[in-house]
Amino acid sequence: MRHLLLPLSLALAACQSPAAGPAPLDFTPTCGADRLQGLVGQDAGIISEIEINAPLRVIHPGMAVTEDYNPARLNIAVDENGIITRVWCV
Repeated sequence: MRHLLLPLSLALAACQSPAAGPAPLDFTPTCGADRLQGLVGQDAGIISEIEINAPLRVIHPGMAVTEDYNPARLNIAVDENGIITRVWCV
């Protein structure tokens, strides 16, 4: 009887679904960048005139920035002429 338990338990283990891994990252914009794409090409001075309900990071040329993942953070890149060149989350 014992010689049947090992094969039986192995067969049952093979039928189980694999353990779920970590959930995939959601890259859906969650900071409102999709609604602010109209800022691209405008003077960066406009940033102070609009209400932004998200953590905000304005990135200027040569500025050091962290690479931490924060889907709620709005990033706005500004070129050397003070023109907004990119708006994105994370």
